[in-house]
Amino acid sequence: MRLLSLLAILGLAATAPAQDAPPKGDVTKYSFEASKIFPGTYRDYWVYVPKQYDGKTPACLYVNQDGVQYNAPAVFDKLIHEKKMPVTIGVFVMHGRVKAVDPAKALDRFNRSFEYDGLGDAYARFLLEELLPDVETKTAPDGRKIVLSKSGNDRAIGGASSGAICAFTAAWERPDAFTRVFSAIGTYVGLRGGHNYPTLIRKTEPKPIRVFLEDGENDNNAWGGDWWMANQAMERALTFAGYEVAHEWGKGGHNAQAATKIFPQAMEWLWKGYPEPVKAGKGSPQMQNLLIEGEGWKDIGGKYQFTEGPIANAKGELFFTDVPQGKTYKVGLDGKVELANANNGKASGLAFGPDGTLFAVGVGLNPLVKYDGDKRTTIAENVFGNDFVALHNGRFYATAPNGANLPQSKLLLVTLKGDTQVVDTGIRYPNGITVSPDQSLLYIAESRTHWVYSFQIQPDGSLKHKQKYFHLHVPDTADEASADGLKCDRNGTLYVATRMGVQFCDQAGRVNGIIPTPNGKCANIAFGGKDFDILYATCGEKVYARKVKAKGANTFEPPIVPKAPRL
Repeated sequence: MRLLSLLAILGLAATAPAQDAPPKGDVTKYSFEASKIFPGTYRDYWVYVPKQYDGKTPACLYVNQDGVQYNAPAVFDKLIHEKKMPVTIGVFVMHGRVKAVDPAKALDRFNRSFEYDGLGDAYARFLLEELLPDVETKTAPDGRKIVLSKSGNDRAIGGASSGAICAFTAAWERPDAFTRVFSAIGTYVGLRGGHNYPTLIRKTEPKPIRVFLEDGENDNNAWGGDWWMANQAMERALTFAGYEVAHEWGKGGHNAQAATKIFPQAMEWLWKGYPEPVKAGKGSPQMQNLLIEGEGWKDIGGKYQFTEGPIANAKGELFFTDVPQGKTYKVGLDGKVELANANNGKASGLAFGPDGTLFAVGVGLNPLVKYDGDKRTTIAENVFGNDFVALHNGRFYATAPNGANLPQSKLLLVTLKGDTQVVDTGIRYPNGITVSPDQSLLYIAESRTHWVYSFQIQPDGSLKHKQKYFHLHVPDTADEASADGLKCDRNGTLYVATRMGVQFCDQAGRVNGIIPTPNGKCANIAFGGKDFDILYATCGEKVYARKVKAKGANTFEPPIVPKAPRL
């Protein structure tokens, strides 16, 4: 859709220009070379302050990579004057470079691709923790102090080429800090992982971001990818996931001509309806089938050091452990948290048996034990388990990753009589563990890769047909998914606690969706609540709860056979 027709539909067609000339804002140049996130770098940046800014009320913000582009100060003068965008301070920042020790004999190290094309939150943190605080130490030429709004709804960010993907990444990683993105000839190709964005956008729970894309069919087609096709893939992915997205496609190449021409209309569209907050979309059909509109993560409260081992009993009451403190807590059906065990031996994995007995393992605990109140009774010695699952037939499977007490990782089968058998030794770092709803398949998270293994359980408890089966997503800033806790719902969907949040997979082994957690951490997960439709996530010092449309499959109950998957 052409931009002009889109603006007409939205009722944003340009009005007659104001007769009086807009007051001209001030642009001042500074430099910054105190970064710890990008150590040793030097960069210039420019600050635009509109005349309408009073020096007292925090201003909205626009950040642009690669310095001043698109005649932005003059555009802002006009749009602010015509009240088509709020009073906005512009920060136009260059990429960093590490100056050569001897410029006569060596080149600087240029950080542009590293900072701009790289995925992850490093550049967003650089802006939020280092550069923008430096901006707020400055004043306008007439002495007005620069005060920036901290609300993401008051902030936009943009750029061209690598600067465009940098802008999108900053908003993607920190939608609390940036919600409006201008992207011109964006480098969403295979330079440093940007080609993965269309897939991640489709699978990840939508974020409150509004995006304007610009590109032309004569853009780059090079060793890293096809810019023109990549930008269209971005637009289709954003639309699929329900984002607010507009675009202007043309005939141009890899330059700023088209972007400069449409920048005023793009800014007007990005700020339309302000101060009404930018809203998140509903996401893919798979996401909508799981998540309930208006139901987000809720902090259950309490102060913890490192939470783990969440599991619900037959009532739906959730139990979890704070490993360093050696305490077990219970979340009642009313949502209230109480101490259930003041000395659990530093258990990391909890499970309920068919008769309601609570069992635990832990590398610090050593044996597999059962609890009667605070009393512990050993079931099997030297399990060194990290996590485990209790089946309806009374068998336990435990993951025992290598460490100081265990030179080789093991997967153990344990019975209620205390008999212990090693059933696998070939997984580098086995961690989370669960079974399919019909309890015929055993799933093992391998934390040091991006795989979850699947085994077929034999009648005698032995395992066959080992397969790297569930293929997880890994953040560009990590070498592994750090998969940990596993749980299944009654439809056979597998939920995996990972670095990226909760990844949920269909029975065929494919990630259908990714649900980030509020603090960016996720060690383990469980279903609880009266109807087992509350998804709990233990996330470091926090535990979060979220009501969903799925219901958990309890391994202590008789097996249930879900519908066969679509292949």
